[in-house]
Amino acid sequence: MLMNENLHANPPDIDLCATVPTELAGNRIDSALVVLWPQFSRTRFKHWLEQGQVTLNQQPCKAKDKVRGGETLHVQAHTPRTEKWSAQALPLTILHEDDALLVINKPAGLVTHPAPGHYDGTLVNALIHHAPQLQSLPRAGLIHRLDKDTSGLLVVAKTLSAHHTLVKALQAREIKRHYEAIVKGVLTGGGRIETPMGRHPKDRLRMCVRTTGKIAITHYRVLTRFAAHTHIAVQLETGRTHQIRVHMAHLHHPIVGDPVYGTATPGKNLAAPVRDALSQFKRQALHAKCLGLTHPLTNAYCEWIAPLPSDMQHLLDVLTQTSA
Repeated sequence: MLMNENLHANPPDIDLCATVPTELAGNRIDSALVVLWPQFSRTRFKHWLEQGQVTLNQQPCKAKDKVRGGETLHVQAHTPRTEKWSAQALPLTILHEDDALLVINKPAGLVTHPAPGHYDGTLVNALIHHAPQLQSLPRAGLIHRLDKDTSGLLVVAKTLSAHHTLVKALQAREIKRHYEAIVKGVLTGGGRIETPMGRHPKDRLRMCVRTTGKIAITHYRVLTRFAAHTHIAVQLETGRTHQIRVHMAHLHHPIVGDPVYGTATPGKNLAAPVRDALSQFKRQALHAKCLGLTHPLTNAYCEWIAPLPSDMQHLLDVLTQTSA
């Protein structure tokens, strides 16, 4: 049986085909689909199955059907989105662009993705204006996110194939993501933080360390120690929401300027220039400085660096001058 005839009148923007690996034998079709194409949810695949947009060996199938391994799964469907985002001519700092991907240096203050309260003026709105085909990709091609007030590097896929490859690489922890941060207090050395993390039980806008959460792993090392602060380099092994911010607060060394996991007051015993600089610093001092990945087309390793933004560099200059 061929795919849903409606697809001929409205050509699919998603066309996926793969052979089911033998190690998936015995799995439900909806489960196998998620393993093969993790950028889409199980719920989304169930919808496509119900719409007749998925076949197994060119035959209609159901979510509960089992695979044996070796069959051909074919998906022809339309991109999952509940609304059409508007394209807006907003400034973008593009460090790299080719047929497969974009690397963006996001400024602090820019929301990554449209959400309640921020339906426009986001990075996604700017991306769709720059490359309209991103409208047809999951999350407009974004592979990962940065908080509104975190600056630095993001990778964006420009094709569904590149999106699939990069999402798999992210899940396999094969994408290098290095950050720099300024934290409160003096760290004696670097270390590794491994905790479960999940949504705060009372405040749904916050994350926290909790036994029922998913494992989160952060590596950090000291770059410079100051009188009451430390400049650190951070490497993410996992990518939970607010992970670095939560982990540093868990160590009792919250990131400077963090309005959610830190403290608002700069401290009474600090030198006046430091107090002034801290009172003027209105965001968390966190920057995604280095991004490295295997290119989905060439298979060559690529790496990009985004220097510290001026506000963080100024704060480091003040801390350096007062610690001399």
